Amino acid sequence: MAETERTVYVEGQPCVVVDKVAMTYRVVSNQAGAGSSDEGSGRFLRRMNPRPNMVTVQALKTLSLVVSRGESVGIIGRNGSGKSTLMKLVSGQIRPTTGAVYASSTPVMLGVNAALVPTLSGDQNVVLGCLAMGMTRAQVSERFSTIVDLSGLGDSIYLPMKSYSSGMASRLRFAIAASIDPEILLVDEALNTGDAQFAARSKSRMDELRDQAGCVFLVSHSLETILEMTDRVVWLDKGDLIMDGAPAETVKAYQAFTGQLSKGNNISAAKILDEARGKLVATTVMPQRASRRQGKH
Repeated sequence: MAETERTVYVEGQPCVVVDKVAMTYRVVSNQAGAGSSDEGSGRFLRRMNPRPNMVTVQALKTLSLVVSRGESVGIIGRNGSGKSTLMKLVSGQIRPTTGAVYASSTPVMLGVNAALVPTLSGDQNVVLGCLAMGMTRAQVSERFSTIVDLSGLGDSIYLPMKSYSSGMASRLRFAIAASIDPEILLVDEALNTGDAQFAARSKSRMDELRDQAGCVFLVSHSLETILEMTDRVVWLDKGDLIMDGAPAETVKAYQAFTGQLSKGNNISAAKILDEARGKLVATTVMPQRASRRQGKH
């Protein structure tokens, strides 16, 4: 069932526009090419004189998204579905093979702009991370206690980072990244720390960012986190955009799909996937026309 298309007119300037973006990679594969043999002298000769077998991997198929101010967008999907690739494209870490990504300001990606040094203490990393994101020393001093409170580390903030658990480090990264009031915040799996109090604090902080006319992208395998912290969910599978809609509806369909897969019911899972993709109303990004009349579609 083919997807339909829509044209979305956004009043004012959107935070992020993903316009017909696709991402492919050329990588080396050890798999033998067609007509070749893996037995006897043939395999030995290939090892002695290897000829790399280059294959094309389509990490993300063509898709378009428009994210408005105040939106919190969850991104879900199985491993290898293209979630991290989409985040890297939005953050500007990589350039798309085709299409373009537009952002109203520089996105802050958790764990990138707030890089931490294991041999330094937590408080030293707060200073380092904040300075790296463009704060002045006065701003760092002003926001230091807020960062520590959000991280929930308490006196552990003065211990070396190498003594932190992965959860503690993730909480500190989030606290540093969220301290500069970024207009566009990208969070990739950093909130899955198992700390209920931190989850409540981070949700409150994300709500503040959205209230300040920003937007948040959240990648997580925790569907509970997605339901609690987002108001829109994008489901990707093998680089394909499957659904883009309300959290409850999208998560329910995704759970049905993965549930069938876990039972070995691949045909039923494929049917759920096809039905979801068939209902997708794809976004079309049109060139802006300055002379467009108010209310004209």
